[in-house]
Amino acid sequence: MRTRRGPGGLPRQLGPGLRPSLPPRQAGSSVMPGKVNPVIPEVVNQIAFATVGADVAITMAADNGQLQLNAFEPLIGHLLLQHIAWLTRGCSALRTLCVAGITADQEHLARGAAHAVGAATALAAHIGHEAAAEVARQASLTGTDVIEVAVERGLSERETALRVMAAAAAG
Repeated sequence: MRTRRGPGGLPRQLGPGLRPSLPPRQAGSSVMPGKVNPVIPEVVNQIAFATVGADVAITMAADNGQLQLNAFEPLIGHLLLQHIAWLTRGCSALRTLCVAGITADQEHLARGAAHAVGAATALAAHIGHEAAAEVARQASLTGTDVIEVAVERGLSERETALRVMAAAAAG
């Protein structure tokens, strides 16, 4: 199955991995209680689809004008102004009614980060590359937290490992 994402597709597609919480704008379905329909991103997608169609119409109208007279200038002007207005309102609605209200499940993100094998990279400067690689391998095999593995192996104190990880996350 081929999928394409429009500008509003991202919040809709993040779903279970990042668990974003969209601001409720419309009740979900009777099949899935508590579901929040992503109506604002869907509206932005509809605007984008219509704008792509308008772009084709504008291109064809501009291409089919003869010499310096183009009988299709009214169409070009109408579509340009209409879609500039739609895009402006769509972006504003997306920003104020959706993006500004998106929240993340912080506990879920923290658990995911702690279990991410790549997190061992942050510990490499502290415990050494080889030890970090072994910590990553074991964490991957056992599904254990990278910090837990490093502490269990006596490679770091918990507080130190947490400090190193926080410093790496802060950049």
